Amino acid sequence: MNKPLRRIAIFCGLLVLTLLIRDNWLQYVKADGLKNDENNRRVTIARYSTPRGDIIVGGSPITGSTETKSNGLNDLKYKRTYKDGPMWAPVTGYASQSFGATQLENIDDAILTGNDDRLFFRNTLDMVTGKPKQGGNVVTTLNAAAQKAAYNGLKGHGKGAVVALEPSTGKILALASYPSYDPSSFAGTSKSDGDAWNKLLKKNNSSEPTLNRALRETYPPGSTFKVVTAAAALENGLYTSADENTKSPLPWTMPGTRTELKNEGNIPCENATMRIALRYSCNSVFGKIGSDLGNAKMLEEAKKFGFTSEQFTPVRSNASVFSDGMNQSQTALSSIGQYNTAATPLQMAMVASAVANDGKLMKPYMVDKLTSPNLDTLEQTQPEELSRPLSSKNAQILQSMMETVVKDGTGTNAQIGGGVTVGGKTGTAQHGVANSEKPYAWFISYAKTSDGSSPVAVAVVVEDDNANRQDISGGGLAAPIAKNVMEAVINSKK
Repeated sequence: MNKPLRRIAIFCGLLVLTLLIRDNWLQYVKADGLKNDENNRRVTIARYSTPRGDIIVGGSPITGSTETKSNGLNDLKYKRTYKDGPMWAPVTGYASQSFGATQLENIDDAILTGNDDRLFFRNTLDMVTGKPKQGGNVVTTLNAAAQKAAYNGLKGHGKGAVVALEPSTGKILALASYPSYDPSSFAGTSKSDGDAWNKLLKKNNSSEPTLNRALRETYPPGSTFKVVTAAAALENGLYTSADENTKSPLPWTMPGTRTELKNEGNIPCENATMRIALRYSCNSVFGKIGSDLGNAKMLEEAKKFGFTSEQFTPVRSNASVFSDGMNQSQTALSSIGQYNTAATPLQMAMVASAVANDGKLMKPYMVDKLTSPNLDTLEQTQPEELSRPLSSKNAQILQSMMETVVKDGTGTNAQIGGGVTVGGKTGTAQHGVANSEKPYAWFISYAKTSDGSSPVAVAVVVEDDNANRQDISGGGLAAPIAKNVMEAVINSKK
């Protein structure tokens, strides 16, 4: 071969080699990036070319799929539908052809679309037999009756949220947020879908219906936080029983200030026992407990209950707040659920759950298992212990205190009867500049059946802008909702 031909051959060989390298780079190194690129229309077409798998509650789907009415412009064949969409939206999130997906619809998208690697064999078999690809299912821990009781309870009160847990496992039984939205209304690509979406945006809707208040909103927890403060007192040996007198003068002036920490009304708080103090919700007693223990010990106990950490259920929940570096008076205010203290409803349900479960806090979760289209289990969630905020002995002391609150104190509206014992704590949380806004009404509780088991713990927060300020209380607004949710869970187990 002469020299010019050799050069041409080498040059062509280099071109072929470069092409092969580039081809392999695209197919193996860049494949996932190109596949998931938001500008790759083929991925979106494939996602909506078949019906999605379902999200399941109590053996029944709360989602579905329907063929899109094509006008020749939409190449996405199926869109998502929802049963009782507003009630379940805080659990499911949405899957929209135009606006993407959130929450379980997003986290478990690969299972629901059938693209998960664990469905490879099933998909290959279906391809050989000529069957269309099918999505798997997400089986939740939710209790339909409890969710309905929670959502309907919130409906008449403006805004709010409810979380119910199974204390022994951490299963989420109810997760309600109000106001809510219907994910079906913007699941497609039509003008009406776009209009429905725009109506939900914060700039167009001050009530923020797409905000998941159960997981993503942190509120001052008010007096419900006194349960954490009581736990800290017991765990640190400041007091060893519910019925010994505390060293709590009245009035009590916060350290480093001339400000008295006031109580609501003329209630018996001077040197009161912790049982009496929780029953009447004495600010002076629990503020002084927090001040006496100090910021470090209070923060340590709050962290054991889950404060300062995000929770993944698997949907992310905001971290609740108990601050570090506070002085004694700031710690006192934080120990009664004011100042910087802020909590999600999930967090306060975790507090009640740990007390009910004899001091053991279980990791909250809402997905029981993932299944293939033929219902084979692909992944099963196992209950997981998160921490031990209290010893069993101290948890039982705190249970007796919370049960007094419901039997004889501010939480009587949560009484159930029929052999069911309820423990709870009310809260009325001030907020706004100089407490100018209407307070939030809180109630946390658990129910204990006649066999001694605790099937449910609940947290309720109500933001009722239409209520008269003097009518807003945890016992008046939030406790009846908690009662209905607990009854729904108990009745579903009969």
